[in-house]
Amino acid sequence: MPNKTVVKDIKQVTVRFSGDSGDGMQLTGTLFSTLSAIFGNEIATFPDYPAEIRAPQGSLHGVSGFQVRIGSKDVFNSGDKADVLVAMNPAALKVNAQYLKKGSIVIYDTDSFEKKDLEKARFETENPFEELNATGIQAIPVAITGMTKAALEGTGMDNKAMIRSKNMFALGIVCWLFNRPLEIADRLLEEKFAKKPLLVQANMKVLAAGYNYGNNIHLTTSTYIINTVEHEKGYYTDINGNTATAYGLIAAAEKADLQLFLGSYPITPATDILQELSKRKDFGVKALQMEDEIAGICTAVGASFTGSLSATSTSGPGLALKSEALGLAVMTELPLVVVDVQRGGPSTGMPTKSEQADLNQALYGRNGESPLVVMAATSPTDCFDSAFWASKIAVEHMTPVILLTDGYIANGASSWKIPDMKDYPEIKPHYVQTYFNEGAESWTPYLRDEETLVRYWAVPGTPGYMHRVGGLEKDYNTGIISSNPDNHELMVKTRREKIEKIADFVPEQEVLGDEDADTLIVGWGGTYGHMLETMLRIKDNGKKVALAHFKFISPLPRNTEQLLKKYKKIIVAEQNTGQFAAYLRGKFGCVNIYQFNQIEGQPFRVDELVAEFTKIMEEK
Repeated sequence: MPNKTVVKDIKQVTVRFSGDSGDGMQLTGTLFSTLSAIFGNEIATFPDYPAEIRAPQGSLHGVSGFQVRIGSKDVFNSGDKADVLVAMNPAALKVNAQYLKKGSIVIYDTDSFEKKDLEKARFETENPFEELNATGIQAIPVAITGMTKAALEGTGMDNKAMIRSKNMFALGIVCWLFNRPLEIADRLLEEKFAKKPLLVQANMKVLAAGYNYGNNIHLTTSTYIINTVEHEKGYYTDINGNTATAYGLIAAAEKADLQLFLGSYPITPATDILQELSKRKDFGVKALQMEDEIAGICTAVGASFTGSLSATSTSGPGLALKSEALGLAVMTELPLVVVDVQRGGPSTGMPTKSEQADLNQALYGRNGESPLVVMAATSPTDCFDSAFWASKIAVEHMTPVILLTDGYIANGASSWKIPDMKDYPEIKPHYVQTYFNEGAESWTPYLRDEETLVRYWAVPGTPGYMHRVGGLEKDYNTGIISSNPDNHELMVKTRREKIEKIADFVPEQEVLGDEDADTLIVGWGGTYGHMLETMLRIKDNGKKVALAHFKFISPLPRNTEQLLKKYKKIIVAEQNTGQFAAYLRGKFGCVNIYQFNQIEGQPFRVDELVAEFTKIMEEK
């Protein structure tokens, strides 16, 4: 081993922690990313874990991983490949070998790389690195399990309890490698295990042991410093997309002076929204865990009728179950926010993996003509703004809004400057007593604002505005049940036109990159960080290119057709078989759309996008 360690300054690094589901990799990665954010770095994380509650120990399909990219600036996504891999067993090494860069550091637990462990991971030899042809990497063997037990000797803990702390030894090594202060990690452990002081002390002891081990024996030839940059003044935290979504709904309810109601049912990967809002009684939030998805949305529709800002959260299978009640919200024209955290399908599919395949379901997945607003959040932090916007549109335009996020940004985290709500616009519920000037005697439930076609919201109990709404078609003028064919056609067209007019109230689509480019990259939703970095790399390679990444999907921003017609080539990249590309073709007849589609349950890889997009750009 070298007797001197060189400290190097670097701009960014990607670290991946990987092991069994019971090895605590999600906690380890979360702690490292959080202390890096507190330290002043930009971060982007990618938790990647199996759907099984507890897969067989040491098996390939039981590998759980957590990837974090940290840097001084321009951290747009969680990174393609790892600079450092912590592999707690052979299965973790085998699954993640494809994500290693040349020159990567691999820290592995030698106590878990015995013959029986290699056999579980289906290695045929006793040299896993050679078998994987993992050349050009720095493989660093560390007896993590054994040294964890040695650090906790004399504490009175049993063998099983001691082994559970080995993830902290690995974290200590990584903290040493990247010069992360242990005081911050200690404080995070105290907060995490506040009710278990013995566990706090054990984990802190093992964390220090791992750090000191790396420091004392100079484990690698270099350690690394990732400098911080001067950030805009304010309060910062790291936040994942689901938590940001919950906070965005709360903020909107406060702005609108409405009580927030969530009726929901647990489903991966959306459950954290329900869990977070159930804690927020301090903001007057009412969050109910219902017996199923249908009950979840039905309670939300009922709460909306009685004057709440109502929401329901789900994933793709739950959105399918909610479709009938969602049609009821369209017919009654009540405000409702439906958060769909997309995952791999169909059916149960791959519930812990990310996908963008619910777009068609969001746009068309209801019986009859059922127009509504569809939005898509672009990053973990943008989930806050998107939830706020979805609520504002729902309440001011009396319509359901489907907000699409996905597993990647819902579980992933980024550094977030806590916003000043004074910078956010007002939310003005379309109350009948505020906007209807002719008096209760001349009002009926489906009278509308002439310009926006938004019907007036008469909350039950408002004197003089007693009424009923429901799933049966109503007369445009009187509000009574009607089967008149001309009236039905009028109501169908009016509901559609009301949604189309919302395009006047959303921002025009922004285009980044070269103004005189011939090629436009188009994306939507949670792939924004990958698309942005791809565009910037192509520009750095000397080619002119632009990027339009869509948040508002139905209706599209007013300038969409105009901007699309400016480009000779449009490359639409999405994690499905081409749903947004088909939508744009159907809307505008675009014949110059090229598609890049990938449905692997894993994030896009920027290197691959750069290569594929460049190939399309160079085609004649």
